[in-house]
Amino acid sequence: MPSVLDMTETLHMPPVPDLSDGPPGGPADGRADGSSAPRRTSWLRRLGDDTTYALTAMPIGLVAFVLVLVGTVAGVSLAWLAIGLPVLAATVLTARGFAHLERLRLRSLQGRVAAHPEYATAPPGAGWWRRVLTPLRDPQSWLDVLWSVVGFATGLTAAVVTFCWYALVLGGATYWFWQRWLPESPDNVTLASLVGLGEGRQPEIWLNTFLGLVALLTLPLVVRLMALLHGGLATVLLCSRADLQGQVRREVGGRSAAREAEAGSMRRLERDLHDGPQQRMVRVAMDLGRARHADDPAVAQAALDAAYEQTRTAIEELRALSRGIAPPLLVDRGLAAAVEELVTRSAEDVHLAVDLPAGLGSHTEAAAYFVVAEALTNVAKHSGATRVDVVVGVDPLDPALLLVEVRDDGVGGAHTAKGSGLAGLVQRVRGLDGMLDLDSPAGGPTVLRALLPLDAGAATDARRDPDAGGGARARGARR
Repeated sequence: MPSVLDMTETLHMPPVPDLSDGPPGGPADGRADGSSAPRRTSWLRRLGDDTTYALTAMPIGLVAFVLVLVGTVAGVSLAWLAIGLPVLAATVLTARGFAHLERLRLRSLQGRVAAHPEYATAPPGAGWWRRVLTPLRDPQSWLDVLWSVVGFATGLTAAVVTFCWYALVLGGATYWFWQRWLPESPDNVTLASLVGLGEGRQPEIWLNTFLGLVALLTLPLVVRLMALLHGGLATVLLCSRADLQGQVRREVGGRSAAREAEAGSMRRLERDLHDGPQQRMVRVAMDLGRARHADDPAVAQAALDAAYEQTRTAIEELRALSRGIAPPLLVDRGLAAAVEELVTRSAEDVHLAVDLPAGLGSHTEAAAYFVVAEALTNVAKHSGATRVDVVVGVDPLDPALLLVEVRDDGVGGAHTAKGSGLAGLVQRVRGLDGMLDLDSPAGGPTVLRALLPLDAGAATDARRDPDAGGGARARGARR
C-alpha cells in the first residue's frame, strides 16, 4: 500500500478557475482588472493624446447632452402615458452608449484602466415590459445619464481652455510676423503701453512673443490638467462602481477559493489517513492477534517485530501528515524557523534569504510555508536543478505585501495545470486575496512568486522566538 512518506506533493486540490474580473491583461498576479493597463509614453505623445481628448470632449459631450436631456424631459413628461417609460429606457440606453465611448477614450487616449461595469439584464424569457424597465432599475444607468449632462460642462471647459492656450501659443510666437497687417490704433494704445513697456510696435512684439513662449512652456501642463479634469470625473461616474463590483467579485472568489482549499485538504487528509496509518493500525492489530494465539515463541516474536515496525511507520506517516496540516515548528517558532527546516531537509543546493516583519498573520505564515514547501518538493521531483534560491521578505514594491520567491535553474516547463499541488497553492493564495505567478519556460529557469497580505489572519508575535526581536531574519545556504 502507498506510504505518506513516498508522497512528494504538499497539497492536492482541484484546479481553481480564473477569478479575474475580465480578460487577462498580464501575469496571473491578480493586479489587473481585465482592462488595458496604463502605458508609458513620451511627453510629446502625451501632449497629443491629451489635446485630442480635450478638444473632442466638447462635440461628443454636446451631442450626448442634447440627446439625453431631450429624451429625459420627454420621457418624464410622457410618464403618465404608456410611451413615457420606453422613451426613458431608450434615453438611458443612449447614455450607456456614450458611456461606453468615454471608457474607450479613457483607455486609448488617457491610458486609464477604465473598468467596465456589469449592467442589470432581464432574465431569459422575460416579457417586453420587463426588458424595458430593467435598464431603469440599474444605478449605473443613471450615472451614465448624469455623466451625459455634467460631462458636457467639463468637456466644454477642457476644450475651450485647450483651444485658447494653443491660440495663445501660436498667436504670441508668430506675432512678429502677422502684426504688420494690423491697423494702427488711432490713440496708439496697445497692451505693451498699458503695462508700461512703451509705445509702438516693437514693445508689443516683445510682449506678445514673451506671452507666447510662456504659454508654450505651460502648454503640456495646462492641457494635462484639462484632460485630468474631464477624465477624472468620467472615471468617478463611469468606472468607480465597476471597481467596487470587481472588489466584491474578488472577495467572493477568495472566500470560495479558501473553502475549496480547506475542503480539498480535508479530503486529502481523510484519504491519506485511510490509506496509510489506518491500514497499518489494522495490520498491527492482526500481528498482535497472531502473537497472542501463536503456540510457537518464534512465530509470536516475528509477529511482535512486525507489529513494532508497522507502529513506527505509522508514527512517521502521522508526523508527515501533521506537517502538511500545521507544522509544529511553524506553530511554535514562526515562519523563519519553519522555512529553515525545509531548506535543511532539502537535498538540493538551496540558498535562503529570510527577512520578516513583526506581527505577521498566521494565515500568511501558513501560506508562505506551503509555497516554499511545494516549490522545493517540485524542484526535487521534476526540475533537476543544481541551485535553488529562496527569498521570503517584504515586497520592495509594496510594503503591505509579503514576497515569497523560489527560483531554480532546472529544466523548466512547470505549470499550475500539470499538478494538483500547484493548483492547490493557487487556491490557498487567492483565498488570502494574494497573488501567485509562475514563470517556467522550457529549459528554465523556473520562478515561483507569491505575494501575500501581511495582515491576513491573526498576528503571531507571541509565539515567535524570543531571541528574534521585532522581526525574524535568516540568511544562509544549504549544500
